[in-house]
Amino acid sequence: MPCVLIAVRDSFLKTAPDRPTPGGGSTLSGTTMTTIASNILVVGPAWVGDMIMAQSLFIKLKQTRPQCRIMVTAPDSTLPLLSRMPEVDDAIAAPFAHHRLQLTDRIRLGRQLRHRQFDQAIVLPGSIKSALVPFIASIPHRTGYRKEPRYGLLNDLRTLNKEKQPRQVQRFVQLGLSADAPLIENTPRPQLESRPESVPDILANLAVPVADTPVLALCPGAEYGPAKRWPVRHFAELASLKLNEGWRVWLLGSSRDAPYVQAINDAVHGRCVDLSGRTSLDQAVDLLSATTQVVSNDSGLMHIAAAVGRPLVAVYGSSNPNFTPPLGHNTRTVSLQPECWPCFQRACPLGHTRCLEDLLPERVTDALAEIGPV
Repeated sequence: MPCVLIAVRDSFLKTAPDRPTPGGGSTLSGTTMTTIASNILVVGPAWVGDMIMAQSLFIKLKQTRPQCRIMVTAPDSTLPLLSRMPEVDDAIAAPFAHHRLQLTDRIRLGRQLRHRQFDQAIVLPGSIKSALVPFIASIPHRTGYRKEPRYGLLNDLRTLNKEKQPRQVQRFVQLGLSADAPLIENTPRPQLESRPESVPDILANLAVPVADTPVLALCPGAEYGPAKRWPVRHFAELASLKLNEGWRVWLLGSSRDAPYVQAINDAVHGRCVDLSGRTSLDQAVDLLSATTQVVSNDSGLMHIAAAVGRPLVAVYGSSNPNFTPPLGHNTRTVSLQPECWPCFQRACPLGHTRCLEDLLPERVTDALAEIGPV
């Protein structure tokens, strides 16, 4: 990687004459720069849930620096969410494949951004490659955590205190404060803008009737892996219970979730509305906002449901609800927390996934009763 940095600096980078050189200078104190920075580039995360939590950072930036302009770079997987965040003034696609360096593409994007004259970059991902674009764009103040070695690429490196800031959202928001600011405890809640007037048209295009009874949304997918996925039989039992009570049940997820969604619907003889793979992320925001209650695995859709204010029960397996909880005002989390928990693995290393297999639907129905409908 040092060879890559030298190549970027010496062979590709032509710093604008009125801007500090990207690699020049010592680490910034952060106090002055974060006070006056008015044009901010945020390198956004690739996971949907992380981007929802990043909105808390955007809100905090607008609270502490009301005149600032925020531009966010994001991959296609999370870019649509930015149009639902009023704090974001501009967004640009970061056309980089997951786990790919794509140095030429990053150099090209960095050069394109130079004319924007950013005062500060806040880099939320922890990888070296995520810090390349701000460096190439000649942004003088580049903030991020000490994760992968990014000395030089970032000149405002922060030390992460995992014990004092156990939640991901706290860590994101802290980067928007000066380096000597106290560790933040309470963070703003994400609040996505929904468009309820679009729901009838979305449903009509999907050939789904507008609901005249309460709607339970089930989100059985988990992009991360099966160790976050509540079993099909448990989702099906919950769906059957609500259907028998006269509710409608919508099953939401991506096309990759379709096999699990189909299995749930088959178990209840096709009585649910299967929307897996049939909606865009943008449409999913509006559909979730129109539901009465939501039950979801720890996933991006869980964070969306919380951010549009739905009563939500979130089911946790290998992950820890203290790390990435839903940030809505009317939510509950359920988890078993056996002795092997939390492992944070994509698949159960012990092969039993007891943390989800033994988490019975009664726990979820009790939590739904606690939060009530809207």
